[in-house]
Amino acid sequence: MGKLVVSLDGVVIKEVQITKDKTTLGRRPYNDIVIDNLAVSGEHAVLQMVGADVFIEDLNSTNGTYINGKAIKKQLLADNDTVEIGKYKIKFLLNEGGDYEKTMILKPGSGAPASLGLSSSFGALGGAGIGPATIKVLTGAAAGREVALTKVVTTLGKPGVQVASITKRPTGYVFAHVEGAQRPSVNGIPLTGESIALRSGDLLELAGTQMQFVQG
Repeated sequence: MGKLVVSLDGVVIKEVQITKDKTTLGRRPYNDIVIDNLAVSGEHAVLQMVGADVFIEDLNSTNGTYINGKAIKKQLLADNDTVEIGKYKIKFLLNEGGDYEKTMILKPGSGAPASLGLSSSFGALGGAGIGPATIKVLTGAAAGREVALTKVVTTLGKPGVQVASITKRPTGYVFAHVEGAQRPSVNGIPLTGESIALRSGDLLELAGTQMQFVQG
């Protein structure tokens, strides 16, 4: 499904395959991934596998969990994301094989892994059948605004209230619940699983705001 490559100062320390529904990471010896460093909390973060998706959640750690330089609470991992904990870097790699992984290796875009958020790093995947997409805000203070989905993962909503993400994949766009007691809805139906494939014209409701997903 995926693997984690743990490195310190550019030197790879260990590689861990993600095979369980929950994989814990921390300084204590009972974690699945043990990083014995004072910058790492005893129970620092947990990775949850939901179908083909892998989420990482910070467990209120002292020094926080970062993805590509940005502090996160819970986020869906995309191929080639770099998780940073203290001085340690943990690269998430999909090892499903096929065109997806090969494309990522052959077409790294701007060259740096952190550039994954740029649409250029996924340029070769456009031929795989997915075109550009946008989110049109229909209600609320931002009504009329359009957001182009250029990044691999775009998060929407209000942190601490309700947050969802739209992930760009070779097969299409996927809408996922990230945080909040109330789940977002697609075409008036609350999301029951962790994620759902989107179709052009789908109506999304999140944190009291209605949006429309438009592809092409």
